[in-house]
Amino acid sequence: MAIISVGLLAYGLVNRADAQTGTTIVGPDGSNPHPVHLNLPPVQPLSALAQLGKQLFFDASLSGSGQQSCASCHSPKYAYNPPNKLTVQLGGADLKSFGYRPPPSLAYLYRQQPFSIGPDTVPDDVVVNLNAVAATAASGGPRAQKSAGTTHPTAMVPQGGLFWDGRADSLQRQAFFPALDPAEMANVSVAGIASKLTGADYRQQFTQLFGPAIINDPNRLVSEAMFAIVRYQIEDPSFHDPQKGNCAACHLSTVSADGLPPLFTDTQYEALGVPRNPHLPGNQNAEHFDLGLCGPIRKDLASQKQYCGMFLTPTLRNADRRSVFFHNGAYTTLKQVMDFYNLRSVQPEKIYPRDATGKIALYNDIPTSLHGNVDIKDAPFDHKVGDKPAMSNLDIQDIIAFVHTLDDGYTLTPKPVVANSTEGAR
Repeated sequence: MAIISVGLLAYGLVNRADAQTGTTIVGPDGSNPHPVHLNLPPVQPLSALAQLGKQLFFDASLSGSGQQSCASCHSPKYAYNPPNKLTVQLGGADLKSFGYRPPPSLAYLYRQQPFSIGPDTVPDDVVVNLNAVAATAASGGPRAQKSAGTTHPTAMVPQGGLFWDGRADSLQRQAFFPALDPAEMANVSVAGIASKLTGADYRQQFTQLFGPAIINDPNRLVSEAMFAIVRYQIEDPSFHDPQKGNCAACHLSTVSADGLPPLFTDTQYEALGVPRNPHLPGNQNAEHFDLGLCGPIRKDLASQKQYCGMFLTPTLRNADRRSVFFHNGAYTTLKQVMDFYNLRSVQPEKIYPRDATGKIALYNDIPTSLHGNVDIKDAPFDHKVGDKPAMSNLDIQDIIAFVHTLDDGYTLTPKPVVANSTEGAR
């Protein structure tokens, strides 16, 4: 999970802009004295379809166990992150199966573009010959790495999509996949889900919205149910709350072309070389590797070895409400995440374990043959062993404080003024 990469870039840009222009870009209370105008979505009552979707989102009876809903792993109280500190969530027909990866937040997903691979500088509909790209990479050509927001001339950059590996191309499919996953909601079939829907208290809402024939068409019934969940995610402001923190109006970043608040992510993919998490059940097998874009869950890019080990860069928004970080849940605090970024290249012995020979097991969650995919070009990963870490402890504290401001519920707490003190007099 490249949770801090955009934050680090923004942090550096803020300091450079200040040094170059001499302009005051942060007020004495930490606010932006030159806030941008944002095109915030209006808050309106939920449509009838979204109201149905809300009931579906919280209905545990739609799972194989009868005890797990969408909200079980995506709690509104935690910005639609998991409501606990488990590395992976429990699911399955008996709620005893472990999920494969930590669930990402559902917040702001309505703005995620479909998955695509191509240069950053061309439209998304340019057709890319992936077999030719794979052959080039295999022969020693440039890897699909980007540097400071730009790509190498011939690098094809993965971007967009939903889940850690981008395998869902729409919110509707993102809602559908967990319903049939044996380690998640564990329904056996679409017909089984439809049977539960027809017996639910809200059955009449389906017939009112889609006509009485919907009940006798299992595939359409389930499809419309997933679409109702999508409408709930799009319409309910708690999934993209513009009225609470409104962080983007007060913190320097780039507003999207349509005037919406920035997401603090480029929606692209990177191989960061996060250390292996020994607590994941699948990792008990030393030959097992989770390679993101090229498998094992996603199948269509299995031959595209240049993308192995790459995972989606999620939004920084509401990151402070998570209890585990990165695609494998390797870390449990933002401080640990920052230490990884700061020390991976310069003091790898503090990040990775040692193998049986005493050698540092660098990038130990990616097969050795694929280590060339790991990002060593973007700061701070461009530093060498023995170099001074890119960030001081104070820098790290400042960045973590910045991430906290990206919580949708963030409000600035003014420092108390102490009477008759030098601090208060200033």
